[in-house]
Amino acid sequence: PLNVYWAEQDVVLRSEFRDGNVPAGYDVLRVLKEALDRLPEGVKTVYLRADSASYVQALLKYCAEGANERFGTIDFSVSVDITDAFRREVSRVPEEDWHTVYRRDADGKLRATQQQWAEVAYVPAWAGYSKNGPTYRFVAIREPLRQQLQLPGLEDQQLNLPFPTMDFGPKGTYKLSAIVTNRLEMPGVELILWHRERCGKSEAVHDAMKTDLACGRMPSGYFGVNAAWWGFMILAYNLNSALKRLTLARLPVPGGRSGRRGSWLHRRLKALRFNLIQIPGRVLTHARQLIIRLVSGHPATRLLLEVRRLIRGLVLPDP
Repeated sequence: PLNVYWAEQDVVLRSEFRDGNVPAGYDVLRVLKEALDRLPEGVKTVYLRADSASYVQALLKYCAEGANERFGTIDFSVSVDITDAFRREVSRVPEEDWHTVYRRDADGKLRATQQQWAEVAYVPAWAGYSKNGPTYRFVAIREPLRQQLQLPGLEDQQLNLPFPTMDFGPKGTYKLSAIVTNRLEMPGVELILWHRERCGKSEAVHDAMKTDLACGRMPSGYFGVNAAWWGFMILAYNLNSALKRLTLARLPVPGGRSGRRGSWLHRRLKALRFNLIQIPGRVLTHARQLIIRLVSGHPATRLLLEVRRLIRGLVLPDP
């Protein structure tokens, strides 16, 4: 499936279930346009972060040229496909132009890594067709490979690695990646940190879809059945996110710590099942009312009452 995820609100704007043989970048611009149409009126500015599946000429030009009537120019960062032409330009970067890449730890402090970044004067054919067109910025990132042990007699054969590499002469072989963006004034380190925020969150969302909401394995051999199963999962994910953001975010987690880790916003569905959904109780019907009886003194009683009160407050008044 191709998903468009709204990071700030933790909802899936658009999800298209596809056959397994459909390339990830197929028709990605159409899916983005459909996702933009679903944004509420209060949204004024859109930013896009995506992996190399979105390194598509039509999508990059659409965002950089401001073709969207509502949002205009969309600032983006997209992972780059590493081609031979791009490697040639990277090889021309002086050694003194490579800078240290930093990462942000759990305390918010920046820590130096073994990775380095550099600006690359790379202009692909599709980006240089007009001198009045938008400017695209390419940032390369390299990371030294750890010493790989090779079998005797195979020392001269190149390792078959699942990621692009590049030989930098006396400095050795490096893992190579890159970002293309139209955010020209953003410092390189900040750009890389901002781009990589996509990875951790989106992978956590995929894990919740596959593990918490039972879409890791499809239930049928029929495409339509699986697509319906996936659609129900997306609906459940968004409803669960809305429940946490609109009601539970105001309440403390039972036994939770203070601060970010003590907030319902960052709790997985497993925590909701343990504290709310799978609480043992007896369901009774009396006088046309649905009554749920819990164990006396159960810690979730007060939480359930507060959640119900907040949900009632979300009901829109009659016009």
